[in-house]
This record gives sequence, structure tokens and C-alpha cells, in this order.
Amino acid sequence: MIGVLALQGDVREHARALEAAGARATTVRRPEELERVDGLVLPGGESTTMWRLARTFDLLEPLRKRIEAGMPAYGSCAGMIMLADRIRDGADGQETVGGIDMTVRRNAFGRQVDSFESDVELTGMGDTPYHAVFIRAPWVEAVGDSVEVLGRSETGRNAGRIVAVRQGRLMATAFHPELTGDHRVHHYFADLVRRATKQED
Repeated sequence: MIGVLALQGDVREHARALEAAGARATTVRRPEELERVDGLVLPGGESTTMWRLARTFDLLEPLRKRIEAGMPAYGSCAGMIMLADRIRDGADGQETVGGIDMTVRRNAFGRQVDSFESDVELTGMGDTPYHAVFIRAPWVEAVGDSVEVLGRSETGRNAGRIVAVRQGRLMATAFHPELTGDHRVHHYFADLVRRATKQED
């Protein structure tokens, strides 16, 4: 059972993609709902709003504790920012859940009008490039030694920027795979959750 953090963003789209990848999906808004899932998707949206809503719903500390305890999590776009240990260009006092040893720059690729699509080669997700959708996307400026870079942007003046990462049971992308109809990213995460669940049984 994989939860989708339902504070804002493409909650239904992620749930549908997870189900297409063979997982069961449910929404998570409260700490007791978080305890019932084997993994969690943190969707895109607006990272400062997500942080404030997580505080309002008393979810920030429970999220940190579950991730520290080994729960698999995947963040897309704003969800990538939420899983970062460090942010650049964040709002005053902006907090994250953390877990991935990386520095992420918020809105790095530009504003809404600068949204774009680009092919990205993703490690471990097949030989065909992934056609990725970037909307007010962040990028990863630096990663620690334990972080695996899964993909980099390939076109435009910002080619070579890190846009997909994994650290153990945590992964993140700067783009929105729930909008593409290509479920490879969700398959990859669902497999990660299944393996983690088997190890704990």
C-alpha cells in the first residue's frame, strides 16, 4: 500500500499511476493514515504551501520519523524539495522533511511560463529516454556520496543539471511523471517499496 500525500498537487494522477504500476494507492492527510502505508509519494505543487500545510495537519514530524525509520518515499518537483536536506532560494524559515543528502534549488528552471518538456535518460528504467514534463521545476545543485544520480537534463542552456536521484529507499525527480502516461518511474518506486516490505517481513 503506497500513500500519496494529499495536501495539494497531482494526488489523483499519482494514485492512478501507482495503480497502473501494480500498487494499491491511498491518500494521506493525517498521521494515523501515514502509519498504514508501506511507502509514500510526495507530489508536486508549491513547496512552501506543502510545508505549511504539513505543519497545520501535524504531519511534518511524523513524516520525518517514518522516513528516518526506513519508509520508502518518492518526491516529484515540490516533493523533491520536501525530501532535500538543504534548499536554496527557499522562503524565509522554509522547512523540509529531509532524508536525501542533497541541495535543491527551488524554481531553478524558471517560472510557470518557463515550463518545458525534455527527454531524460533514467538509470534503471529502460533504454528508451523518458519524456519528462518540467513545471516550475527545481534542480539538484549538489549531492552527498551516498546519493545516486539517476538522470540529468539533456537539452537547453541548463543541460546537465541533476533532475533525478536516489538514496537508499528514497528517490526524487524534478519532473512530473504522473502527467506523462509513462509509468516507469512509478514502477521503479513500487518495486523499491515491495523490496523494502519483503526485507521487513
